[in-house]
Amino acid sequence: MNILETDVAIIGAGTAGMTAYRAVKSAGRKAILIESGPYGTMCARVGCMPSKLLIAAADAAHAVQHAAPFGVRMDGQTRVDGRQVMDRIKRERDRFVGFVLESINAMPAEEKLRGRACFLSDKLLQVGDNVQVKAASTVVATGSAPFVPDMYKPLGDRLVVNDDVFSWDDLPRRVLVVGTGPLGLELGQALARLGVEVGVLGRGDGLGGISDPVVKASALGAFQAEFDLRLNTEVLEAVRKGDEVEVRFASKEGEETTARYDYVLMAAGRPPVLEGLQLQNTSAKLDDKGMPRLDASTLQVEGTPIFMAGDVNGVRPLQHEAADDGRVAGANAARFPEMQARKGRAPLSIVFTDPQIAHAGSFFRALPKDAVVGKVDFENQGRSRIMLRNRGKLRVYAEPGSGRFLGAEMVGPAAEHIGHLLAWAVQAELTVGQMLEMPFYHPVIEEGLRTALRDASKQL
Repeated sequence: MNILETDVAIIGAGTAGMTAYRAVKSAGRKAILIESGPYGTMCARVGCMPSKLLIAAADAAHAVQHAAPFGVRMDGQTRVDGRQVMDRIKRERDRFVGFVLESINAMPAEEKLRGRACFLSDKLLQVGDNVQVKAASTVVATGSAPFVPDMYKPLGDRLVVNDDVFSWDDLPRRVLVVGTGPLGLELGQALARLGVEVGVLGRGDGLGGISDPVVKASALGAFQAEFDLRLNTEVLEAVRKGDEVEVRFASKEGEETTARYDYVLMAAGRPPVLEGLQLQNTSAKLDDKGMPRLDASTLQVEGTPIFMAGDVNGVRPLQHEAADDGRVAGANAARFPEMQARKGRAPLSIVFTDPQIAHAGSFFRALPKDAVVGKVDFENQGRSRIMLRNRGKLRVYAEPGSGRFLGAEMVGPAAEHIGHLLAWAVQAELTVGQMLEMPFYHPVIEEGLRTALRDASKQL
């Protein structure tokens, strides 16, 4: 048995793991980065970047197909070349992955270890069959994996997850997307805009993480006007028929539908990857799902020299949060048992649909009962109407008395940009009055934000 010793072992070479590695090295400590799968980070290979490439192609197709209201008419038939779409996605995806691989290749060979790791104790890891790693502390950054219910597994290669979509050589004709979270909405709408016959089903009434009922109703109307989207719909049966899948599903009212698709795309969530880590061999206290108790401020697994960073900890499964987690977990693992709590950042999430969905600060569901709510409807907002992107609603939340801005939820144009402004305002603890003192150029979509803030200000 080959035994290696290090200050910090890091399990997983994704965004969180690589950031943790750099934090450990910056602290002047020794590190070993352990990875059992492909290098390149989930974000670059099968997540953030390739999905945005697919969305960009879909938006281009949509713009061409809907240019007539501007008086711009295309001669001849508009055609989407699925092979060219997928070829560009793969080429650009490989370029992003290449940047990550350059960073990996620059690491000293003795600080990289290939193999699946599991805990033998708090400070001892087994990696593969022939290597053990003794580490004063460990960062677990194993990420998340797609959830696939057992009923779909007999579908074989007719069942795909987001990882598989970006290996397609051409676009399919018909796809059923199961899941109405951010991933399902983004991929479903993008495929529909590229000419794929798409159905998107949600077992419950969740939609893109929206908790504000007014915002959710606006989003639902916008999406249902464009593609087949059904909430509160349960899949009763999915059976493979040759190279097709026959799916039978029912609404909450009991109305049944049967349809055939080339693929079922499972987008029903990504649980943390804990299987195989054998955390039961450590001092960690585990719940019934195998998740250890975690201090979200330091990312320490309670009572152990183990830290969890990124999607695996289930705190905020977003790429920018994974990077923050890596810095915090890596720095604390390097200085353990001394630790520092992270500085809080305002929550921010974005869904890259059209219209886009964004949330900053407090969700509507977490507001105090007496919170002030200001609103704007983008239907008649000047710049939005000029660009024919006048769909959606923004609702801003404020604390009565002090006027402190608490957060917002929105669906609408430029939500990715407005969401950032609102997250910054939450983190700076601005009041609605202070936000209204900021400059608003004319004519811009952000003037809609001013309308919502003015509405809140009148109520304060």
